[in-house]
Order: sequence, then C-alpha cells, then structure tokens
Amino acid sequence: MAVSKCTRLSGTIIKQTLDSVDSVLFDCDGVIWRGDQAIPGASDVINLLKKTGKQVFFITNNSTKTRKMYADKLALMGFNVTEDEVFGTAYCSAMYLKNVSKLQGKVYLIGSNAMRQELEKVGIQQMGVGPDPISGGQSDWANVPLDPEVKAVVVGFDEHFSYMKLNRALQYLNNPNCLLVGTNTDTRLPLEGGKAVPGTGCILKAVETAAQRQAQIVGKPNHFMYDCVASQFALDRDRCLMVGDRLDTDILLGSNCGLKTLLTLTGVSTLADAEAHQNSGCPQRLGMVPDYYVESIAELLPALQG
Repeated sequence: MAVSKCTRLSGTIIKQTLDSVDSVLFDCDGVIWRGDQAIPGASDVINLLKKTGKQVFFITNNSTKTRKMYADKLALMGFNVTEDEVFGTAYCSAMYLKNVSKLQGKVYLIGSNAMRQELEKVGIQQMGVGPDPISGGQSDWANVPLDPEVKAVVVGFDEHFSYMKLNRALQYLNNPNCLLVGTNTDTRLPLEGGKAVPGTGCILKAVETAAQRQAQIVGKPNHFMYDCVASQFALDRDRCLMVGDRLDTDILLGSNCGLKTLLTLTGVSTLADAEAHQNSGCPQRLGMVPDYYVESIAELLPALQG
C-alpha cells in the first residue's frame, strides 16, 4: 500500500503504480461509464492495459445484469472484454451459494431475471421473480404456502418488491436453517443531475428488519467479491489495483483485501469526502481513504501510450 494516502496520481507516479501491479479491478458505473455513455478515454485505458499484459476485471454491485449482458454493453462501447472478466453480484451470489454455502435446495429470490439466469446456470432452482400481488388478510399472509425445498432467501434489486414478497421472505426465514443472502447494501442509486432512487440496501434492510436476521452480503465492500475473482485467476493481492468512484464500496473493498486503491472523481464520491475520512481520526473511516485519486481514469492514458 502507498505510504502517503490520498495522493494525486500524476506524472511518473502513474507509471510506477502501473508497473507495481499485474491486475486492475474496475468498478463500472461512474468509473468507465455513466449511464449508457462511456467515460471519455476509458476504453483506450482498458484496451491498452490489456495490451501491456495486465489482467483487467470489472466488478459491480449491480445485480440486474448477467455477465453476458455486461460484456455485451462493454463491447458496444469499444472495450475489449470477455464475459469471464465480468463479476457482478448476480453471478457472485450464485457462486457464493454453490461454492461457499454448498446450498442443497431451492432459493426464494427477491431479485431480477438476471439473478434467476445466473442461479440457473449453476443448477440452483429459484422462485419469486416478478410481481407478487397482495390478496387475503393477515391470517392468510401468516400462513402463505411455502415450498419446503427452499433453503435460502436471496435479496437483490427488485423493481417488483412488495409487501407480499417481504412477508413471504419472513415466513421462509422463520426457519433458522434458511439462509439469508444479500447482493449489496447500497441504499441509493445516484442519477444524473443530483437525483437518486432507492437501492438494494433499502429492500434488504426491510427483509432483515422483518426477519430479525442479518444477511450475508456478497457484494462490495465484502471481501467475497475479490475472492470470487482471485479464486478463478490466482491473483496476487500485493500486485492488484482497485479502481472505483465510491469510497464506501470500491475503496473499502480494496482496503479490506489489502489492494492498492485509486479513486476516480467521475462518479459518486468527492475528494472532500476522502479528505474528511482521512482527517476524521476514526479507524473505521480510514479504510475509505484511497491511496491515490485521479479526475478520470483517462489520466492514465499518457503513461500507457508512452
């Protein structure tokens, strides 16, 4: 890790930093694209990193897309990417249930079609995707029919989240042997113009509150996101760089896993946010201080082109 935290990455420091790593992990939204528009210069950075022999991976807390959907979006934007370089929480949740939990049973899924597809790819049956309209009264809700083969409740982003889904999750989780797994705890999804919409963390908090249980979190800043990549590509954490725009997910993941960290200011967090954490004197907040920052990842281009 860098001796001095929150250092502006420029000049010769860029080349020195890139020379010190073999693998670079990028968050997506706010780092390499915003909405449907690539960050100017981002595709050149990614493609040149790969051309110089670096391993490049994309890790996102967004659970609404499969790996293939992300790879297709990246390809359309001019990025040289393969599907196996993409790690979203839909895919990583399936990996967690299969390889860590060793789940023997079905999943009640509060989530997206993408999550359903990723679970099915690894042989895990699920139910719950789509609307679940309310009917009956409280007695009916408390005695809603349950599938005895359901052994886990998995919560991701679900635009159809409802009282009935919350209730059904509660009834399954009344069984202490039923697992509760969440994709991420992001409470707000920032949009252009300073607007935001509720994120998965809001849905997950409702389920945790109703069930009086704490979920196992798969996504950033939990180390499992890194573990998922490292287990497939034999990464050396001492030679990895995590690049992101959010201090509480991307940078904290890097800190939790012992990676070098780079904040780009094209997304959510600001330099003032990072400096506030650095000056707080709070050990927990220091994990959200990046080693380096840039205005945009395009600032890496001169070192890669030279």
